[in-house]
Amino acid sequence: MEITRHFTATTFVVHNEKTLLHKHRTLDMWLPPGGHIDRDELPEVAAVREVQEETGLEVELIHDPPLIQSENARELPKPWHILLENINPHHQHIDLIYFAQARSADFVPEENDIQMAWFSKEELAQSEIPEDIRKLGLEAIGVVGKLDGRR
Repeated sequence: MEITRHFTATTFVVHNEKTLLHKHRTLDMWLPPGGHIDRDELPEVAAVREVQEETGLEVELIHDPPLIQSENARELPKPWHILLENINPHHQHIDLIYFAQARSADFVPEENDIQMAWFSKEELAQSEIPEDIRKLGLEAIGVVGKLDGRR
């Protein structure tokens, strides 16, 4: 049987040395905001849109300034990582992982019954957090922390 693949964008949002995760209802695990990239949508636009839809937060993606900007071509903000994720035996996600800084900590979940919380470095070490989420969350906190130190 053939494997289908969809492009997705996931964003680790950081504020005050914590990253925002929500408890995914179907998978019953803590995950960052994210979802499918719509047809004809740029990946970085999807990353910001998914955060806004799921959390109500306004965020700024963290990325290097583009090197290529011309009339015919422009460089898109690069994701920090690209993961190939097995969703089931016949479906995978090509997940573009972005880091972002939130302007405030005041999230508003998309639906009232969604569990959502800010996780510190220590809280990410909990065993219920998947290893890849822990590693990427810690990296995002570190990247944003370095930026805050330069400002």
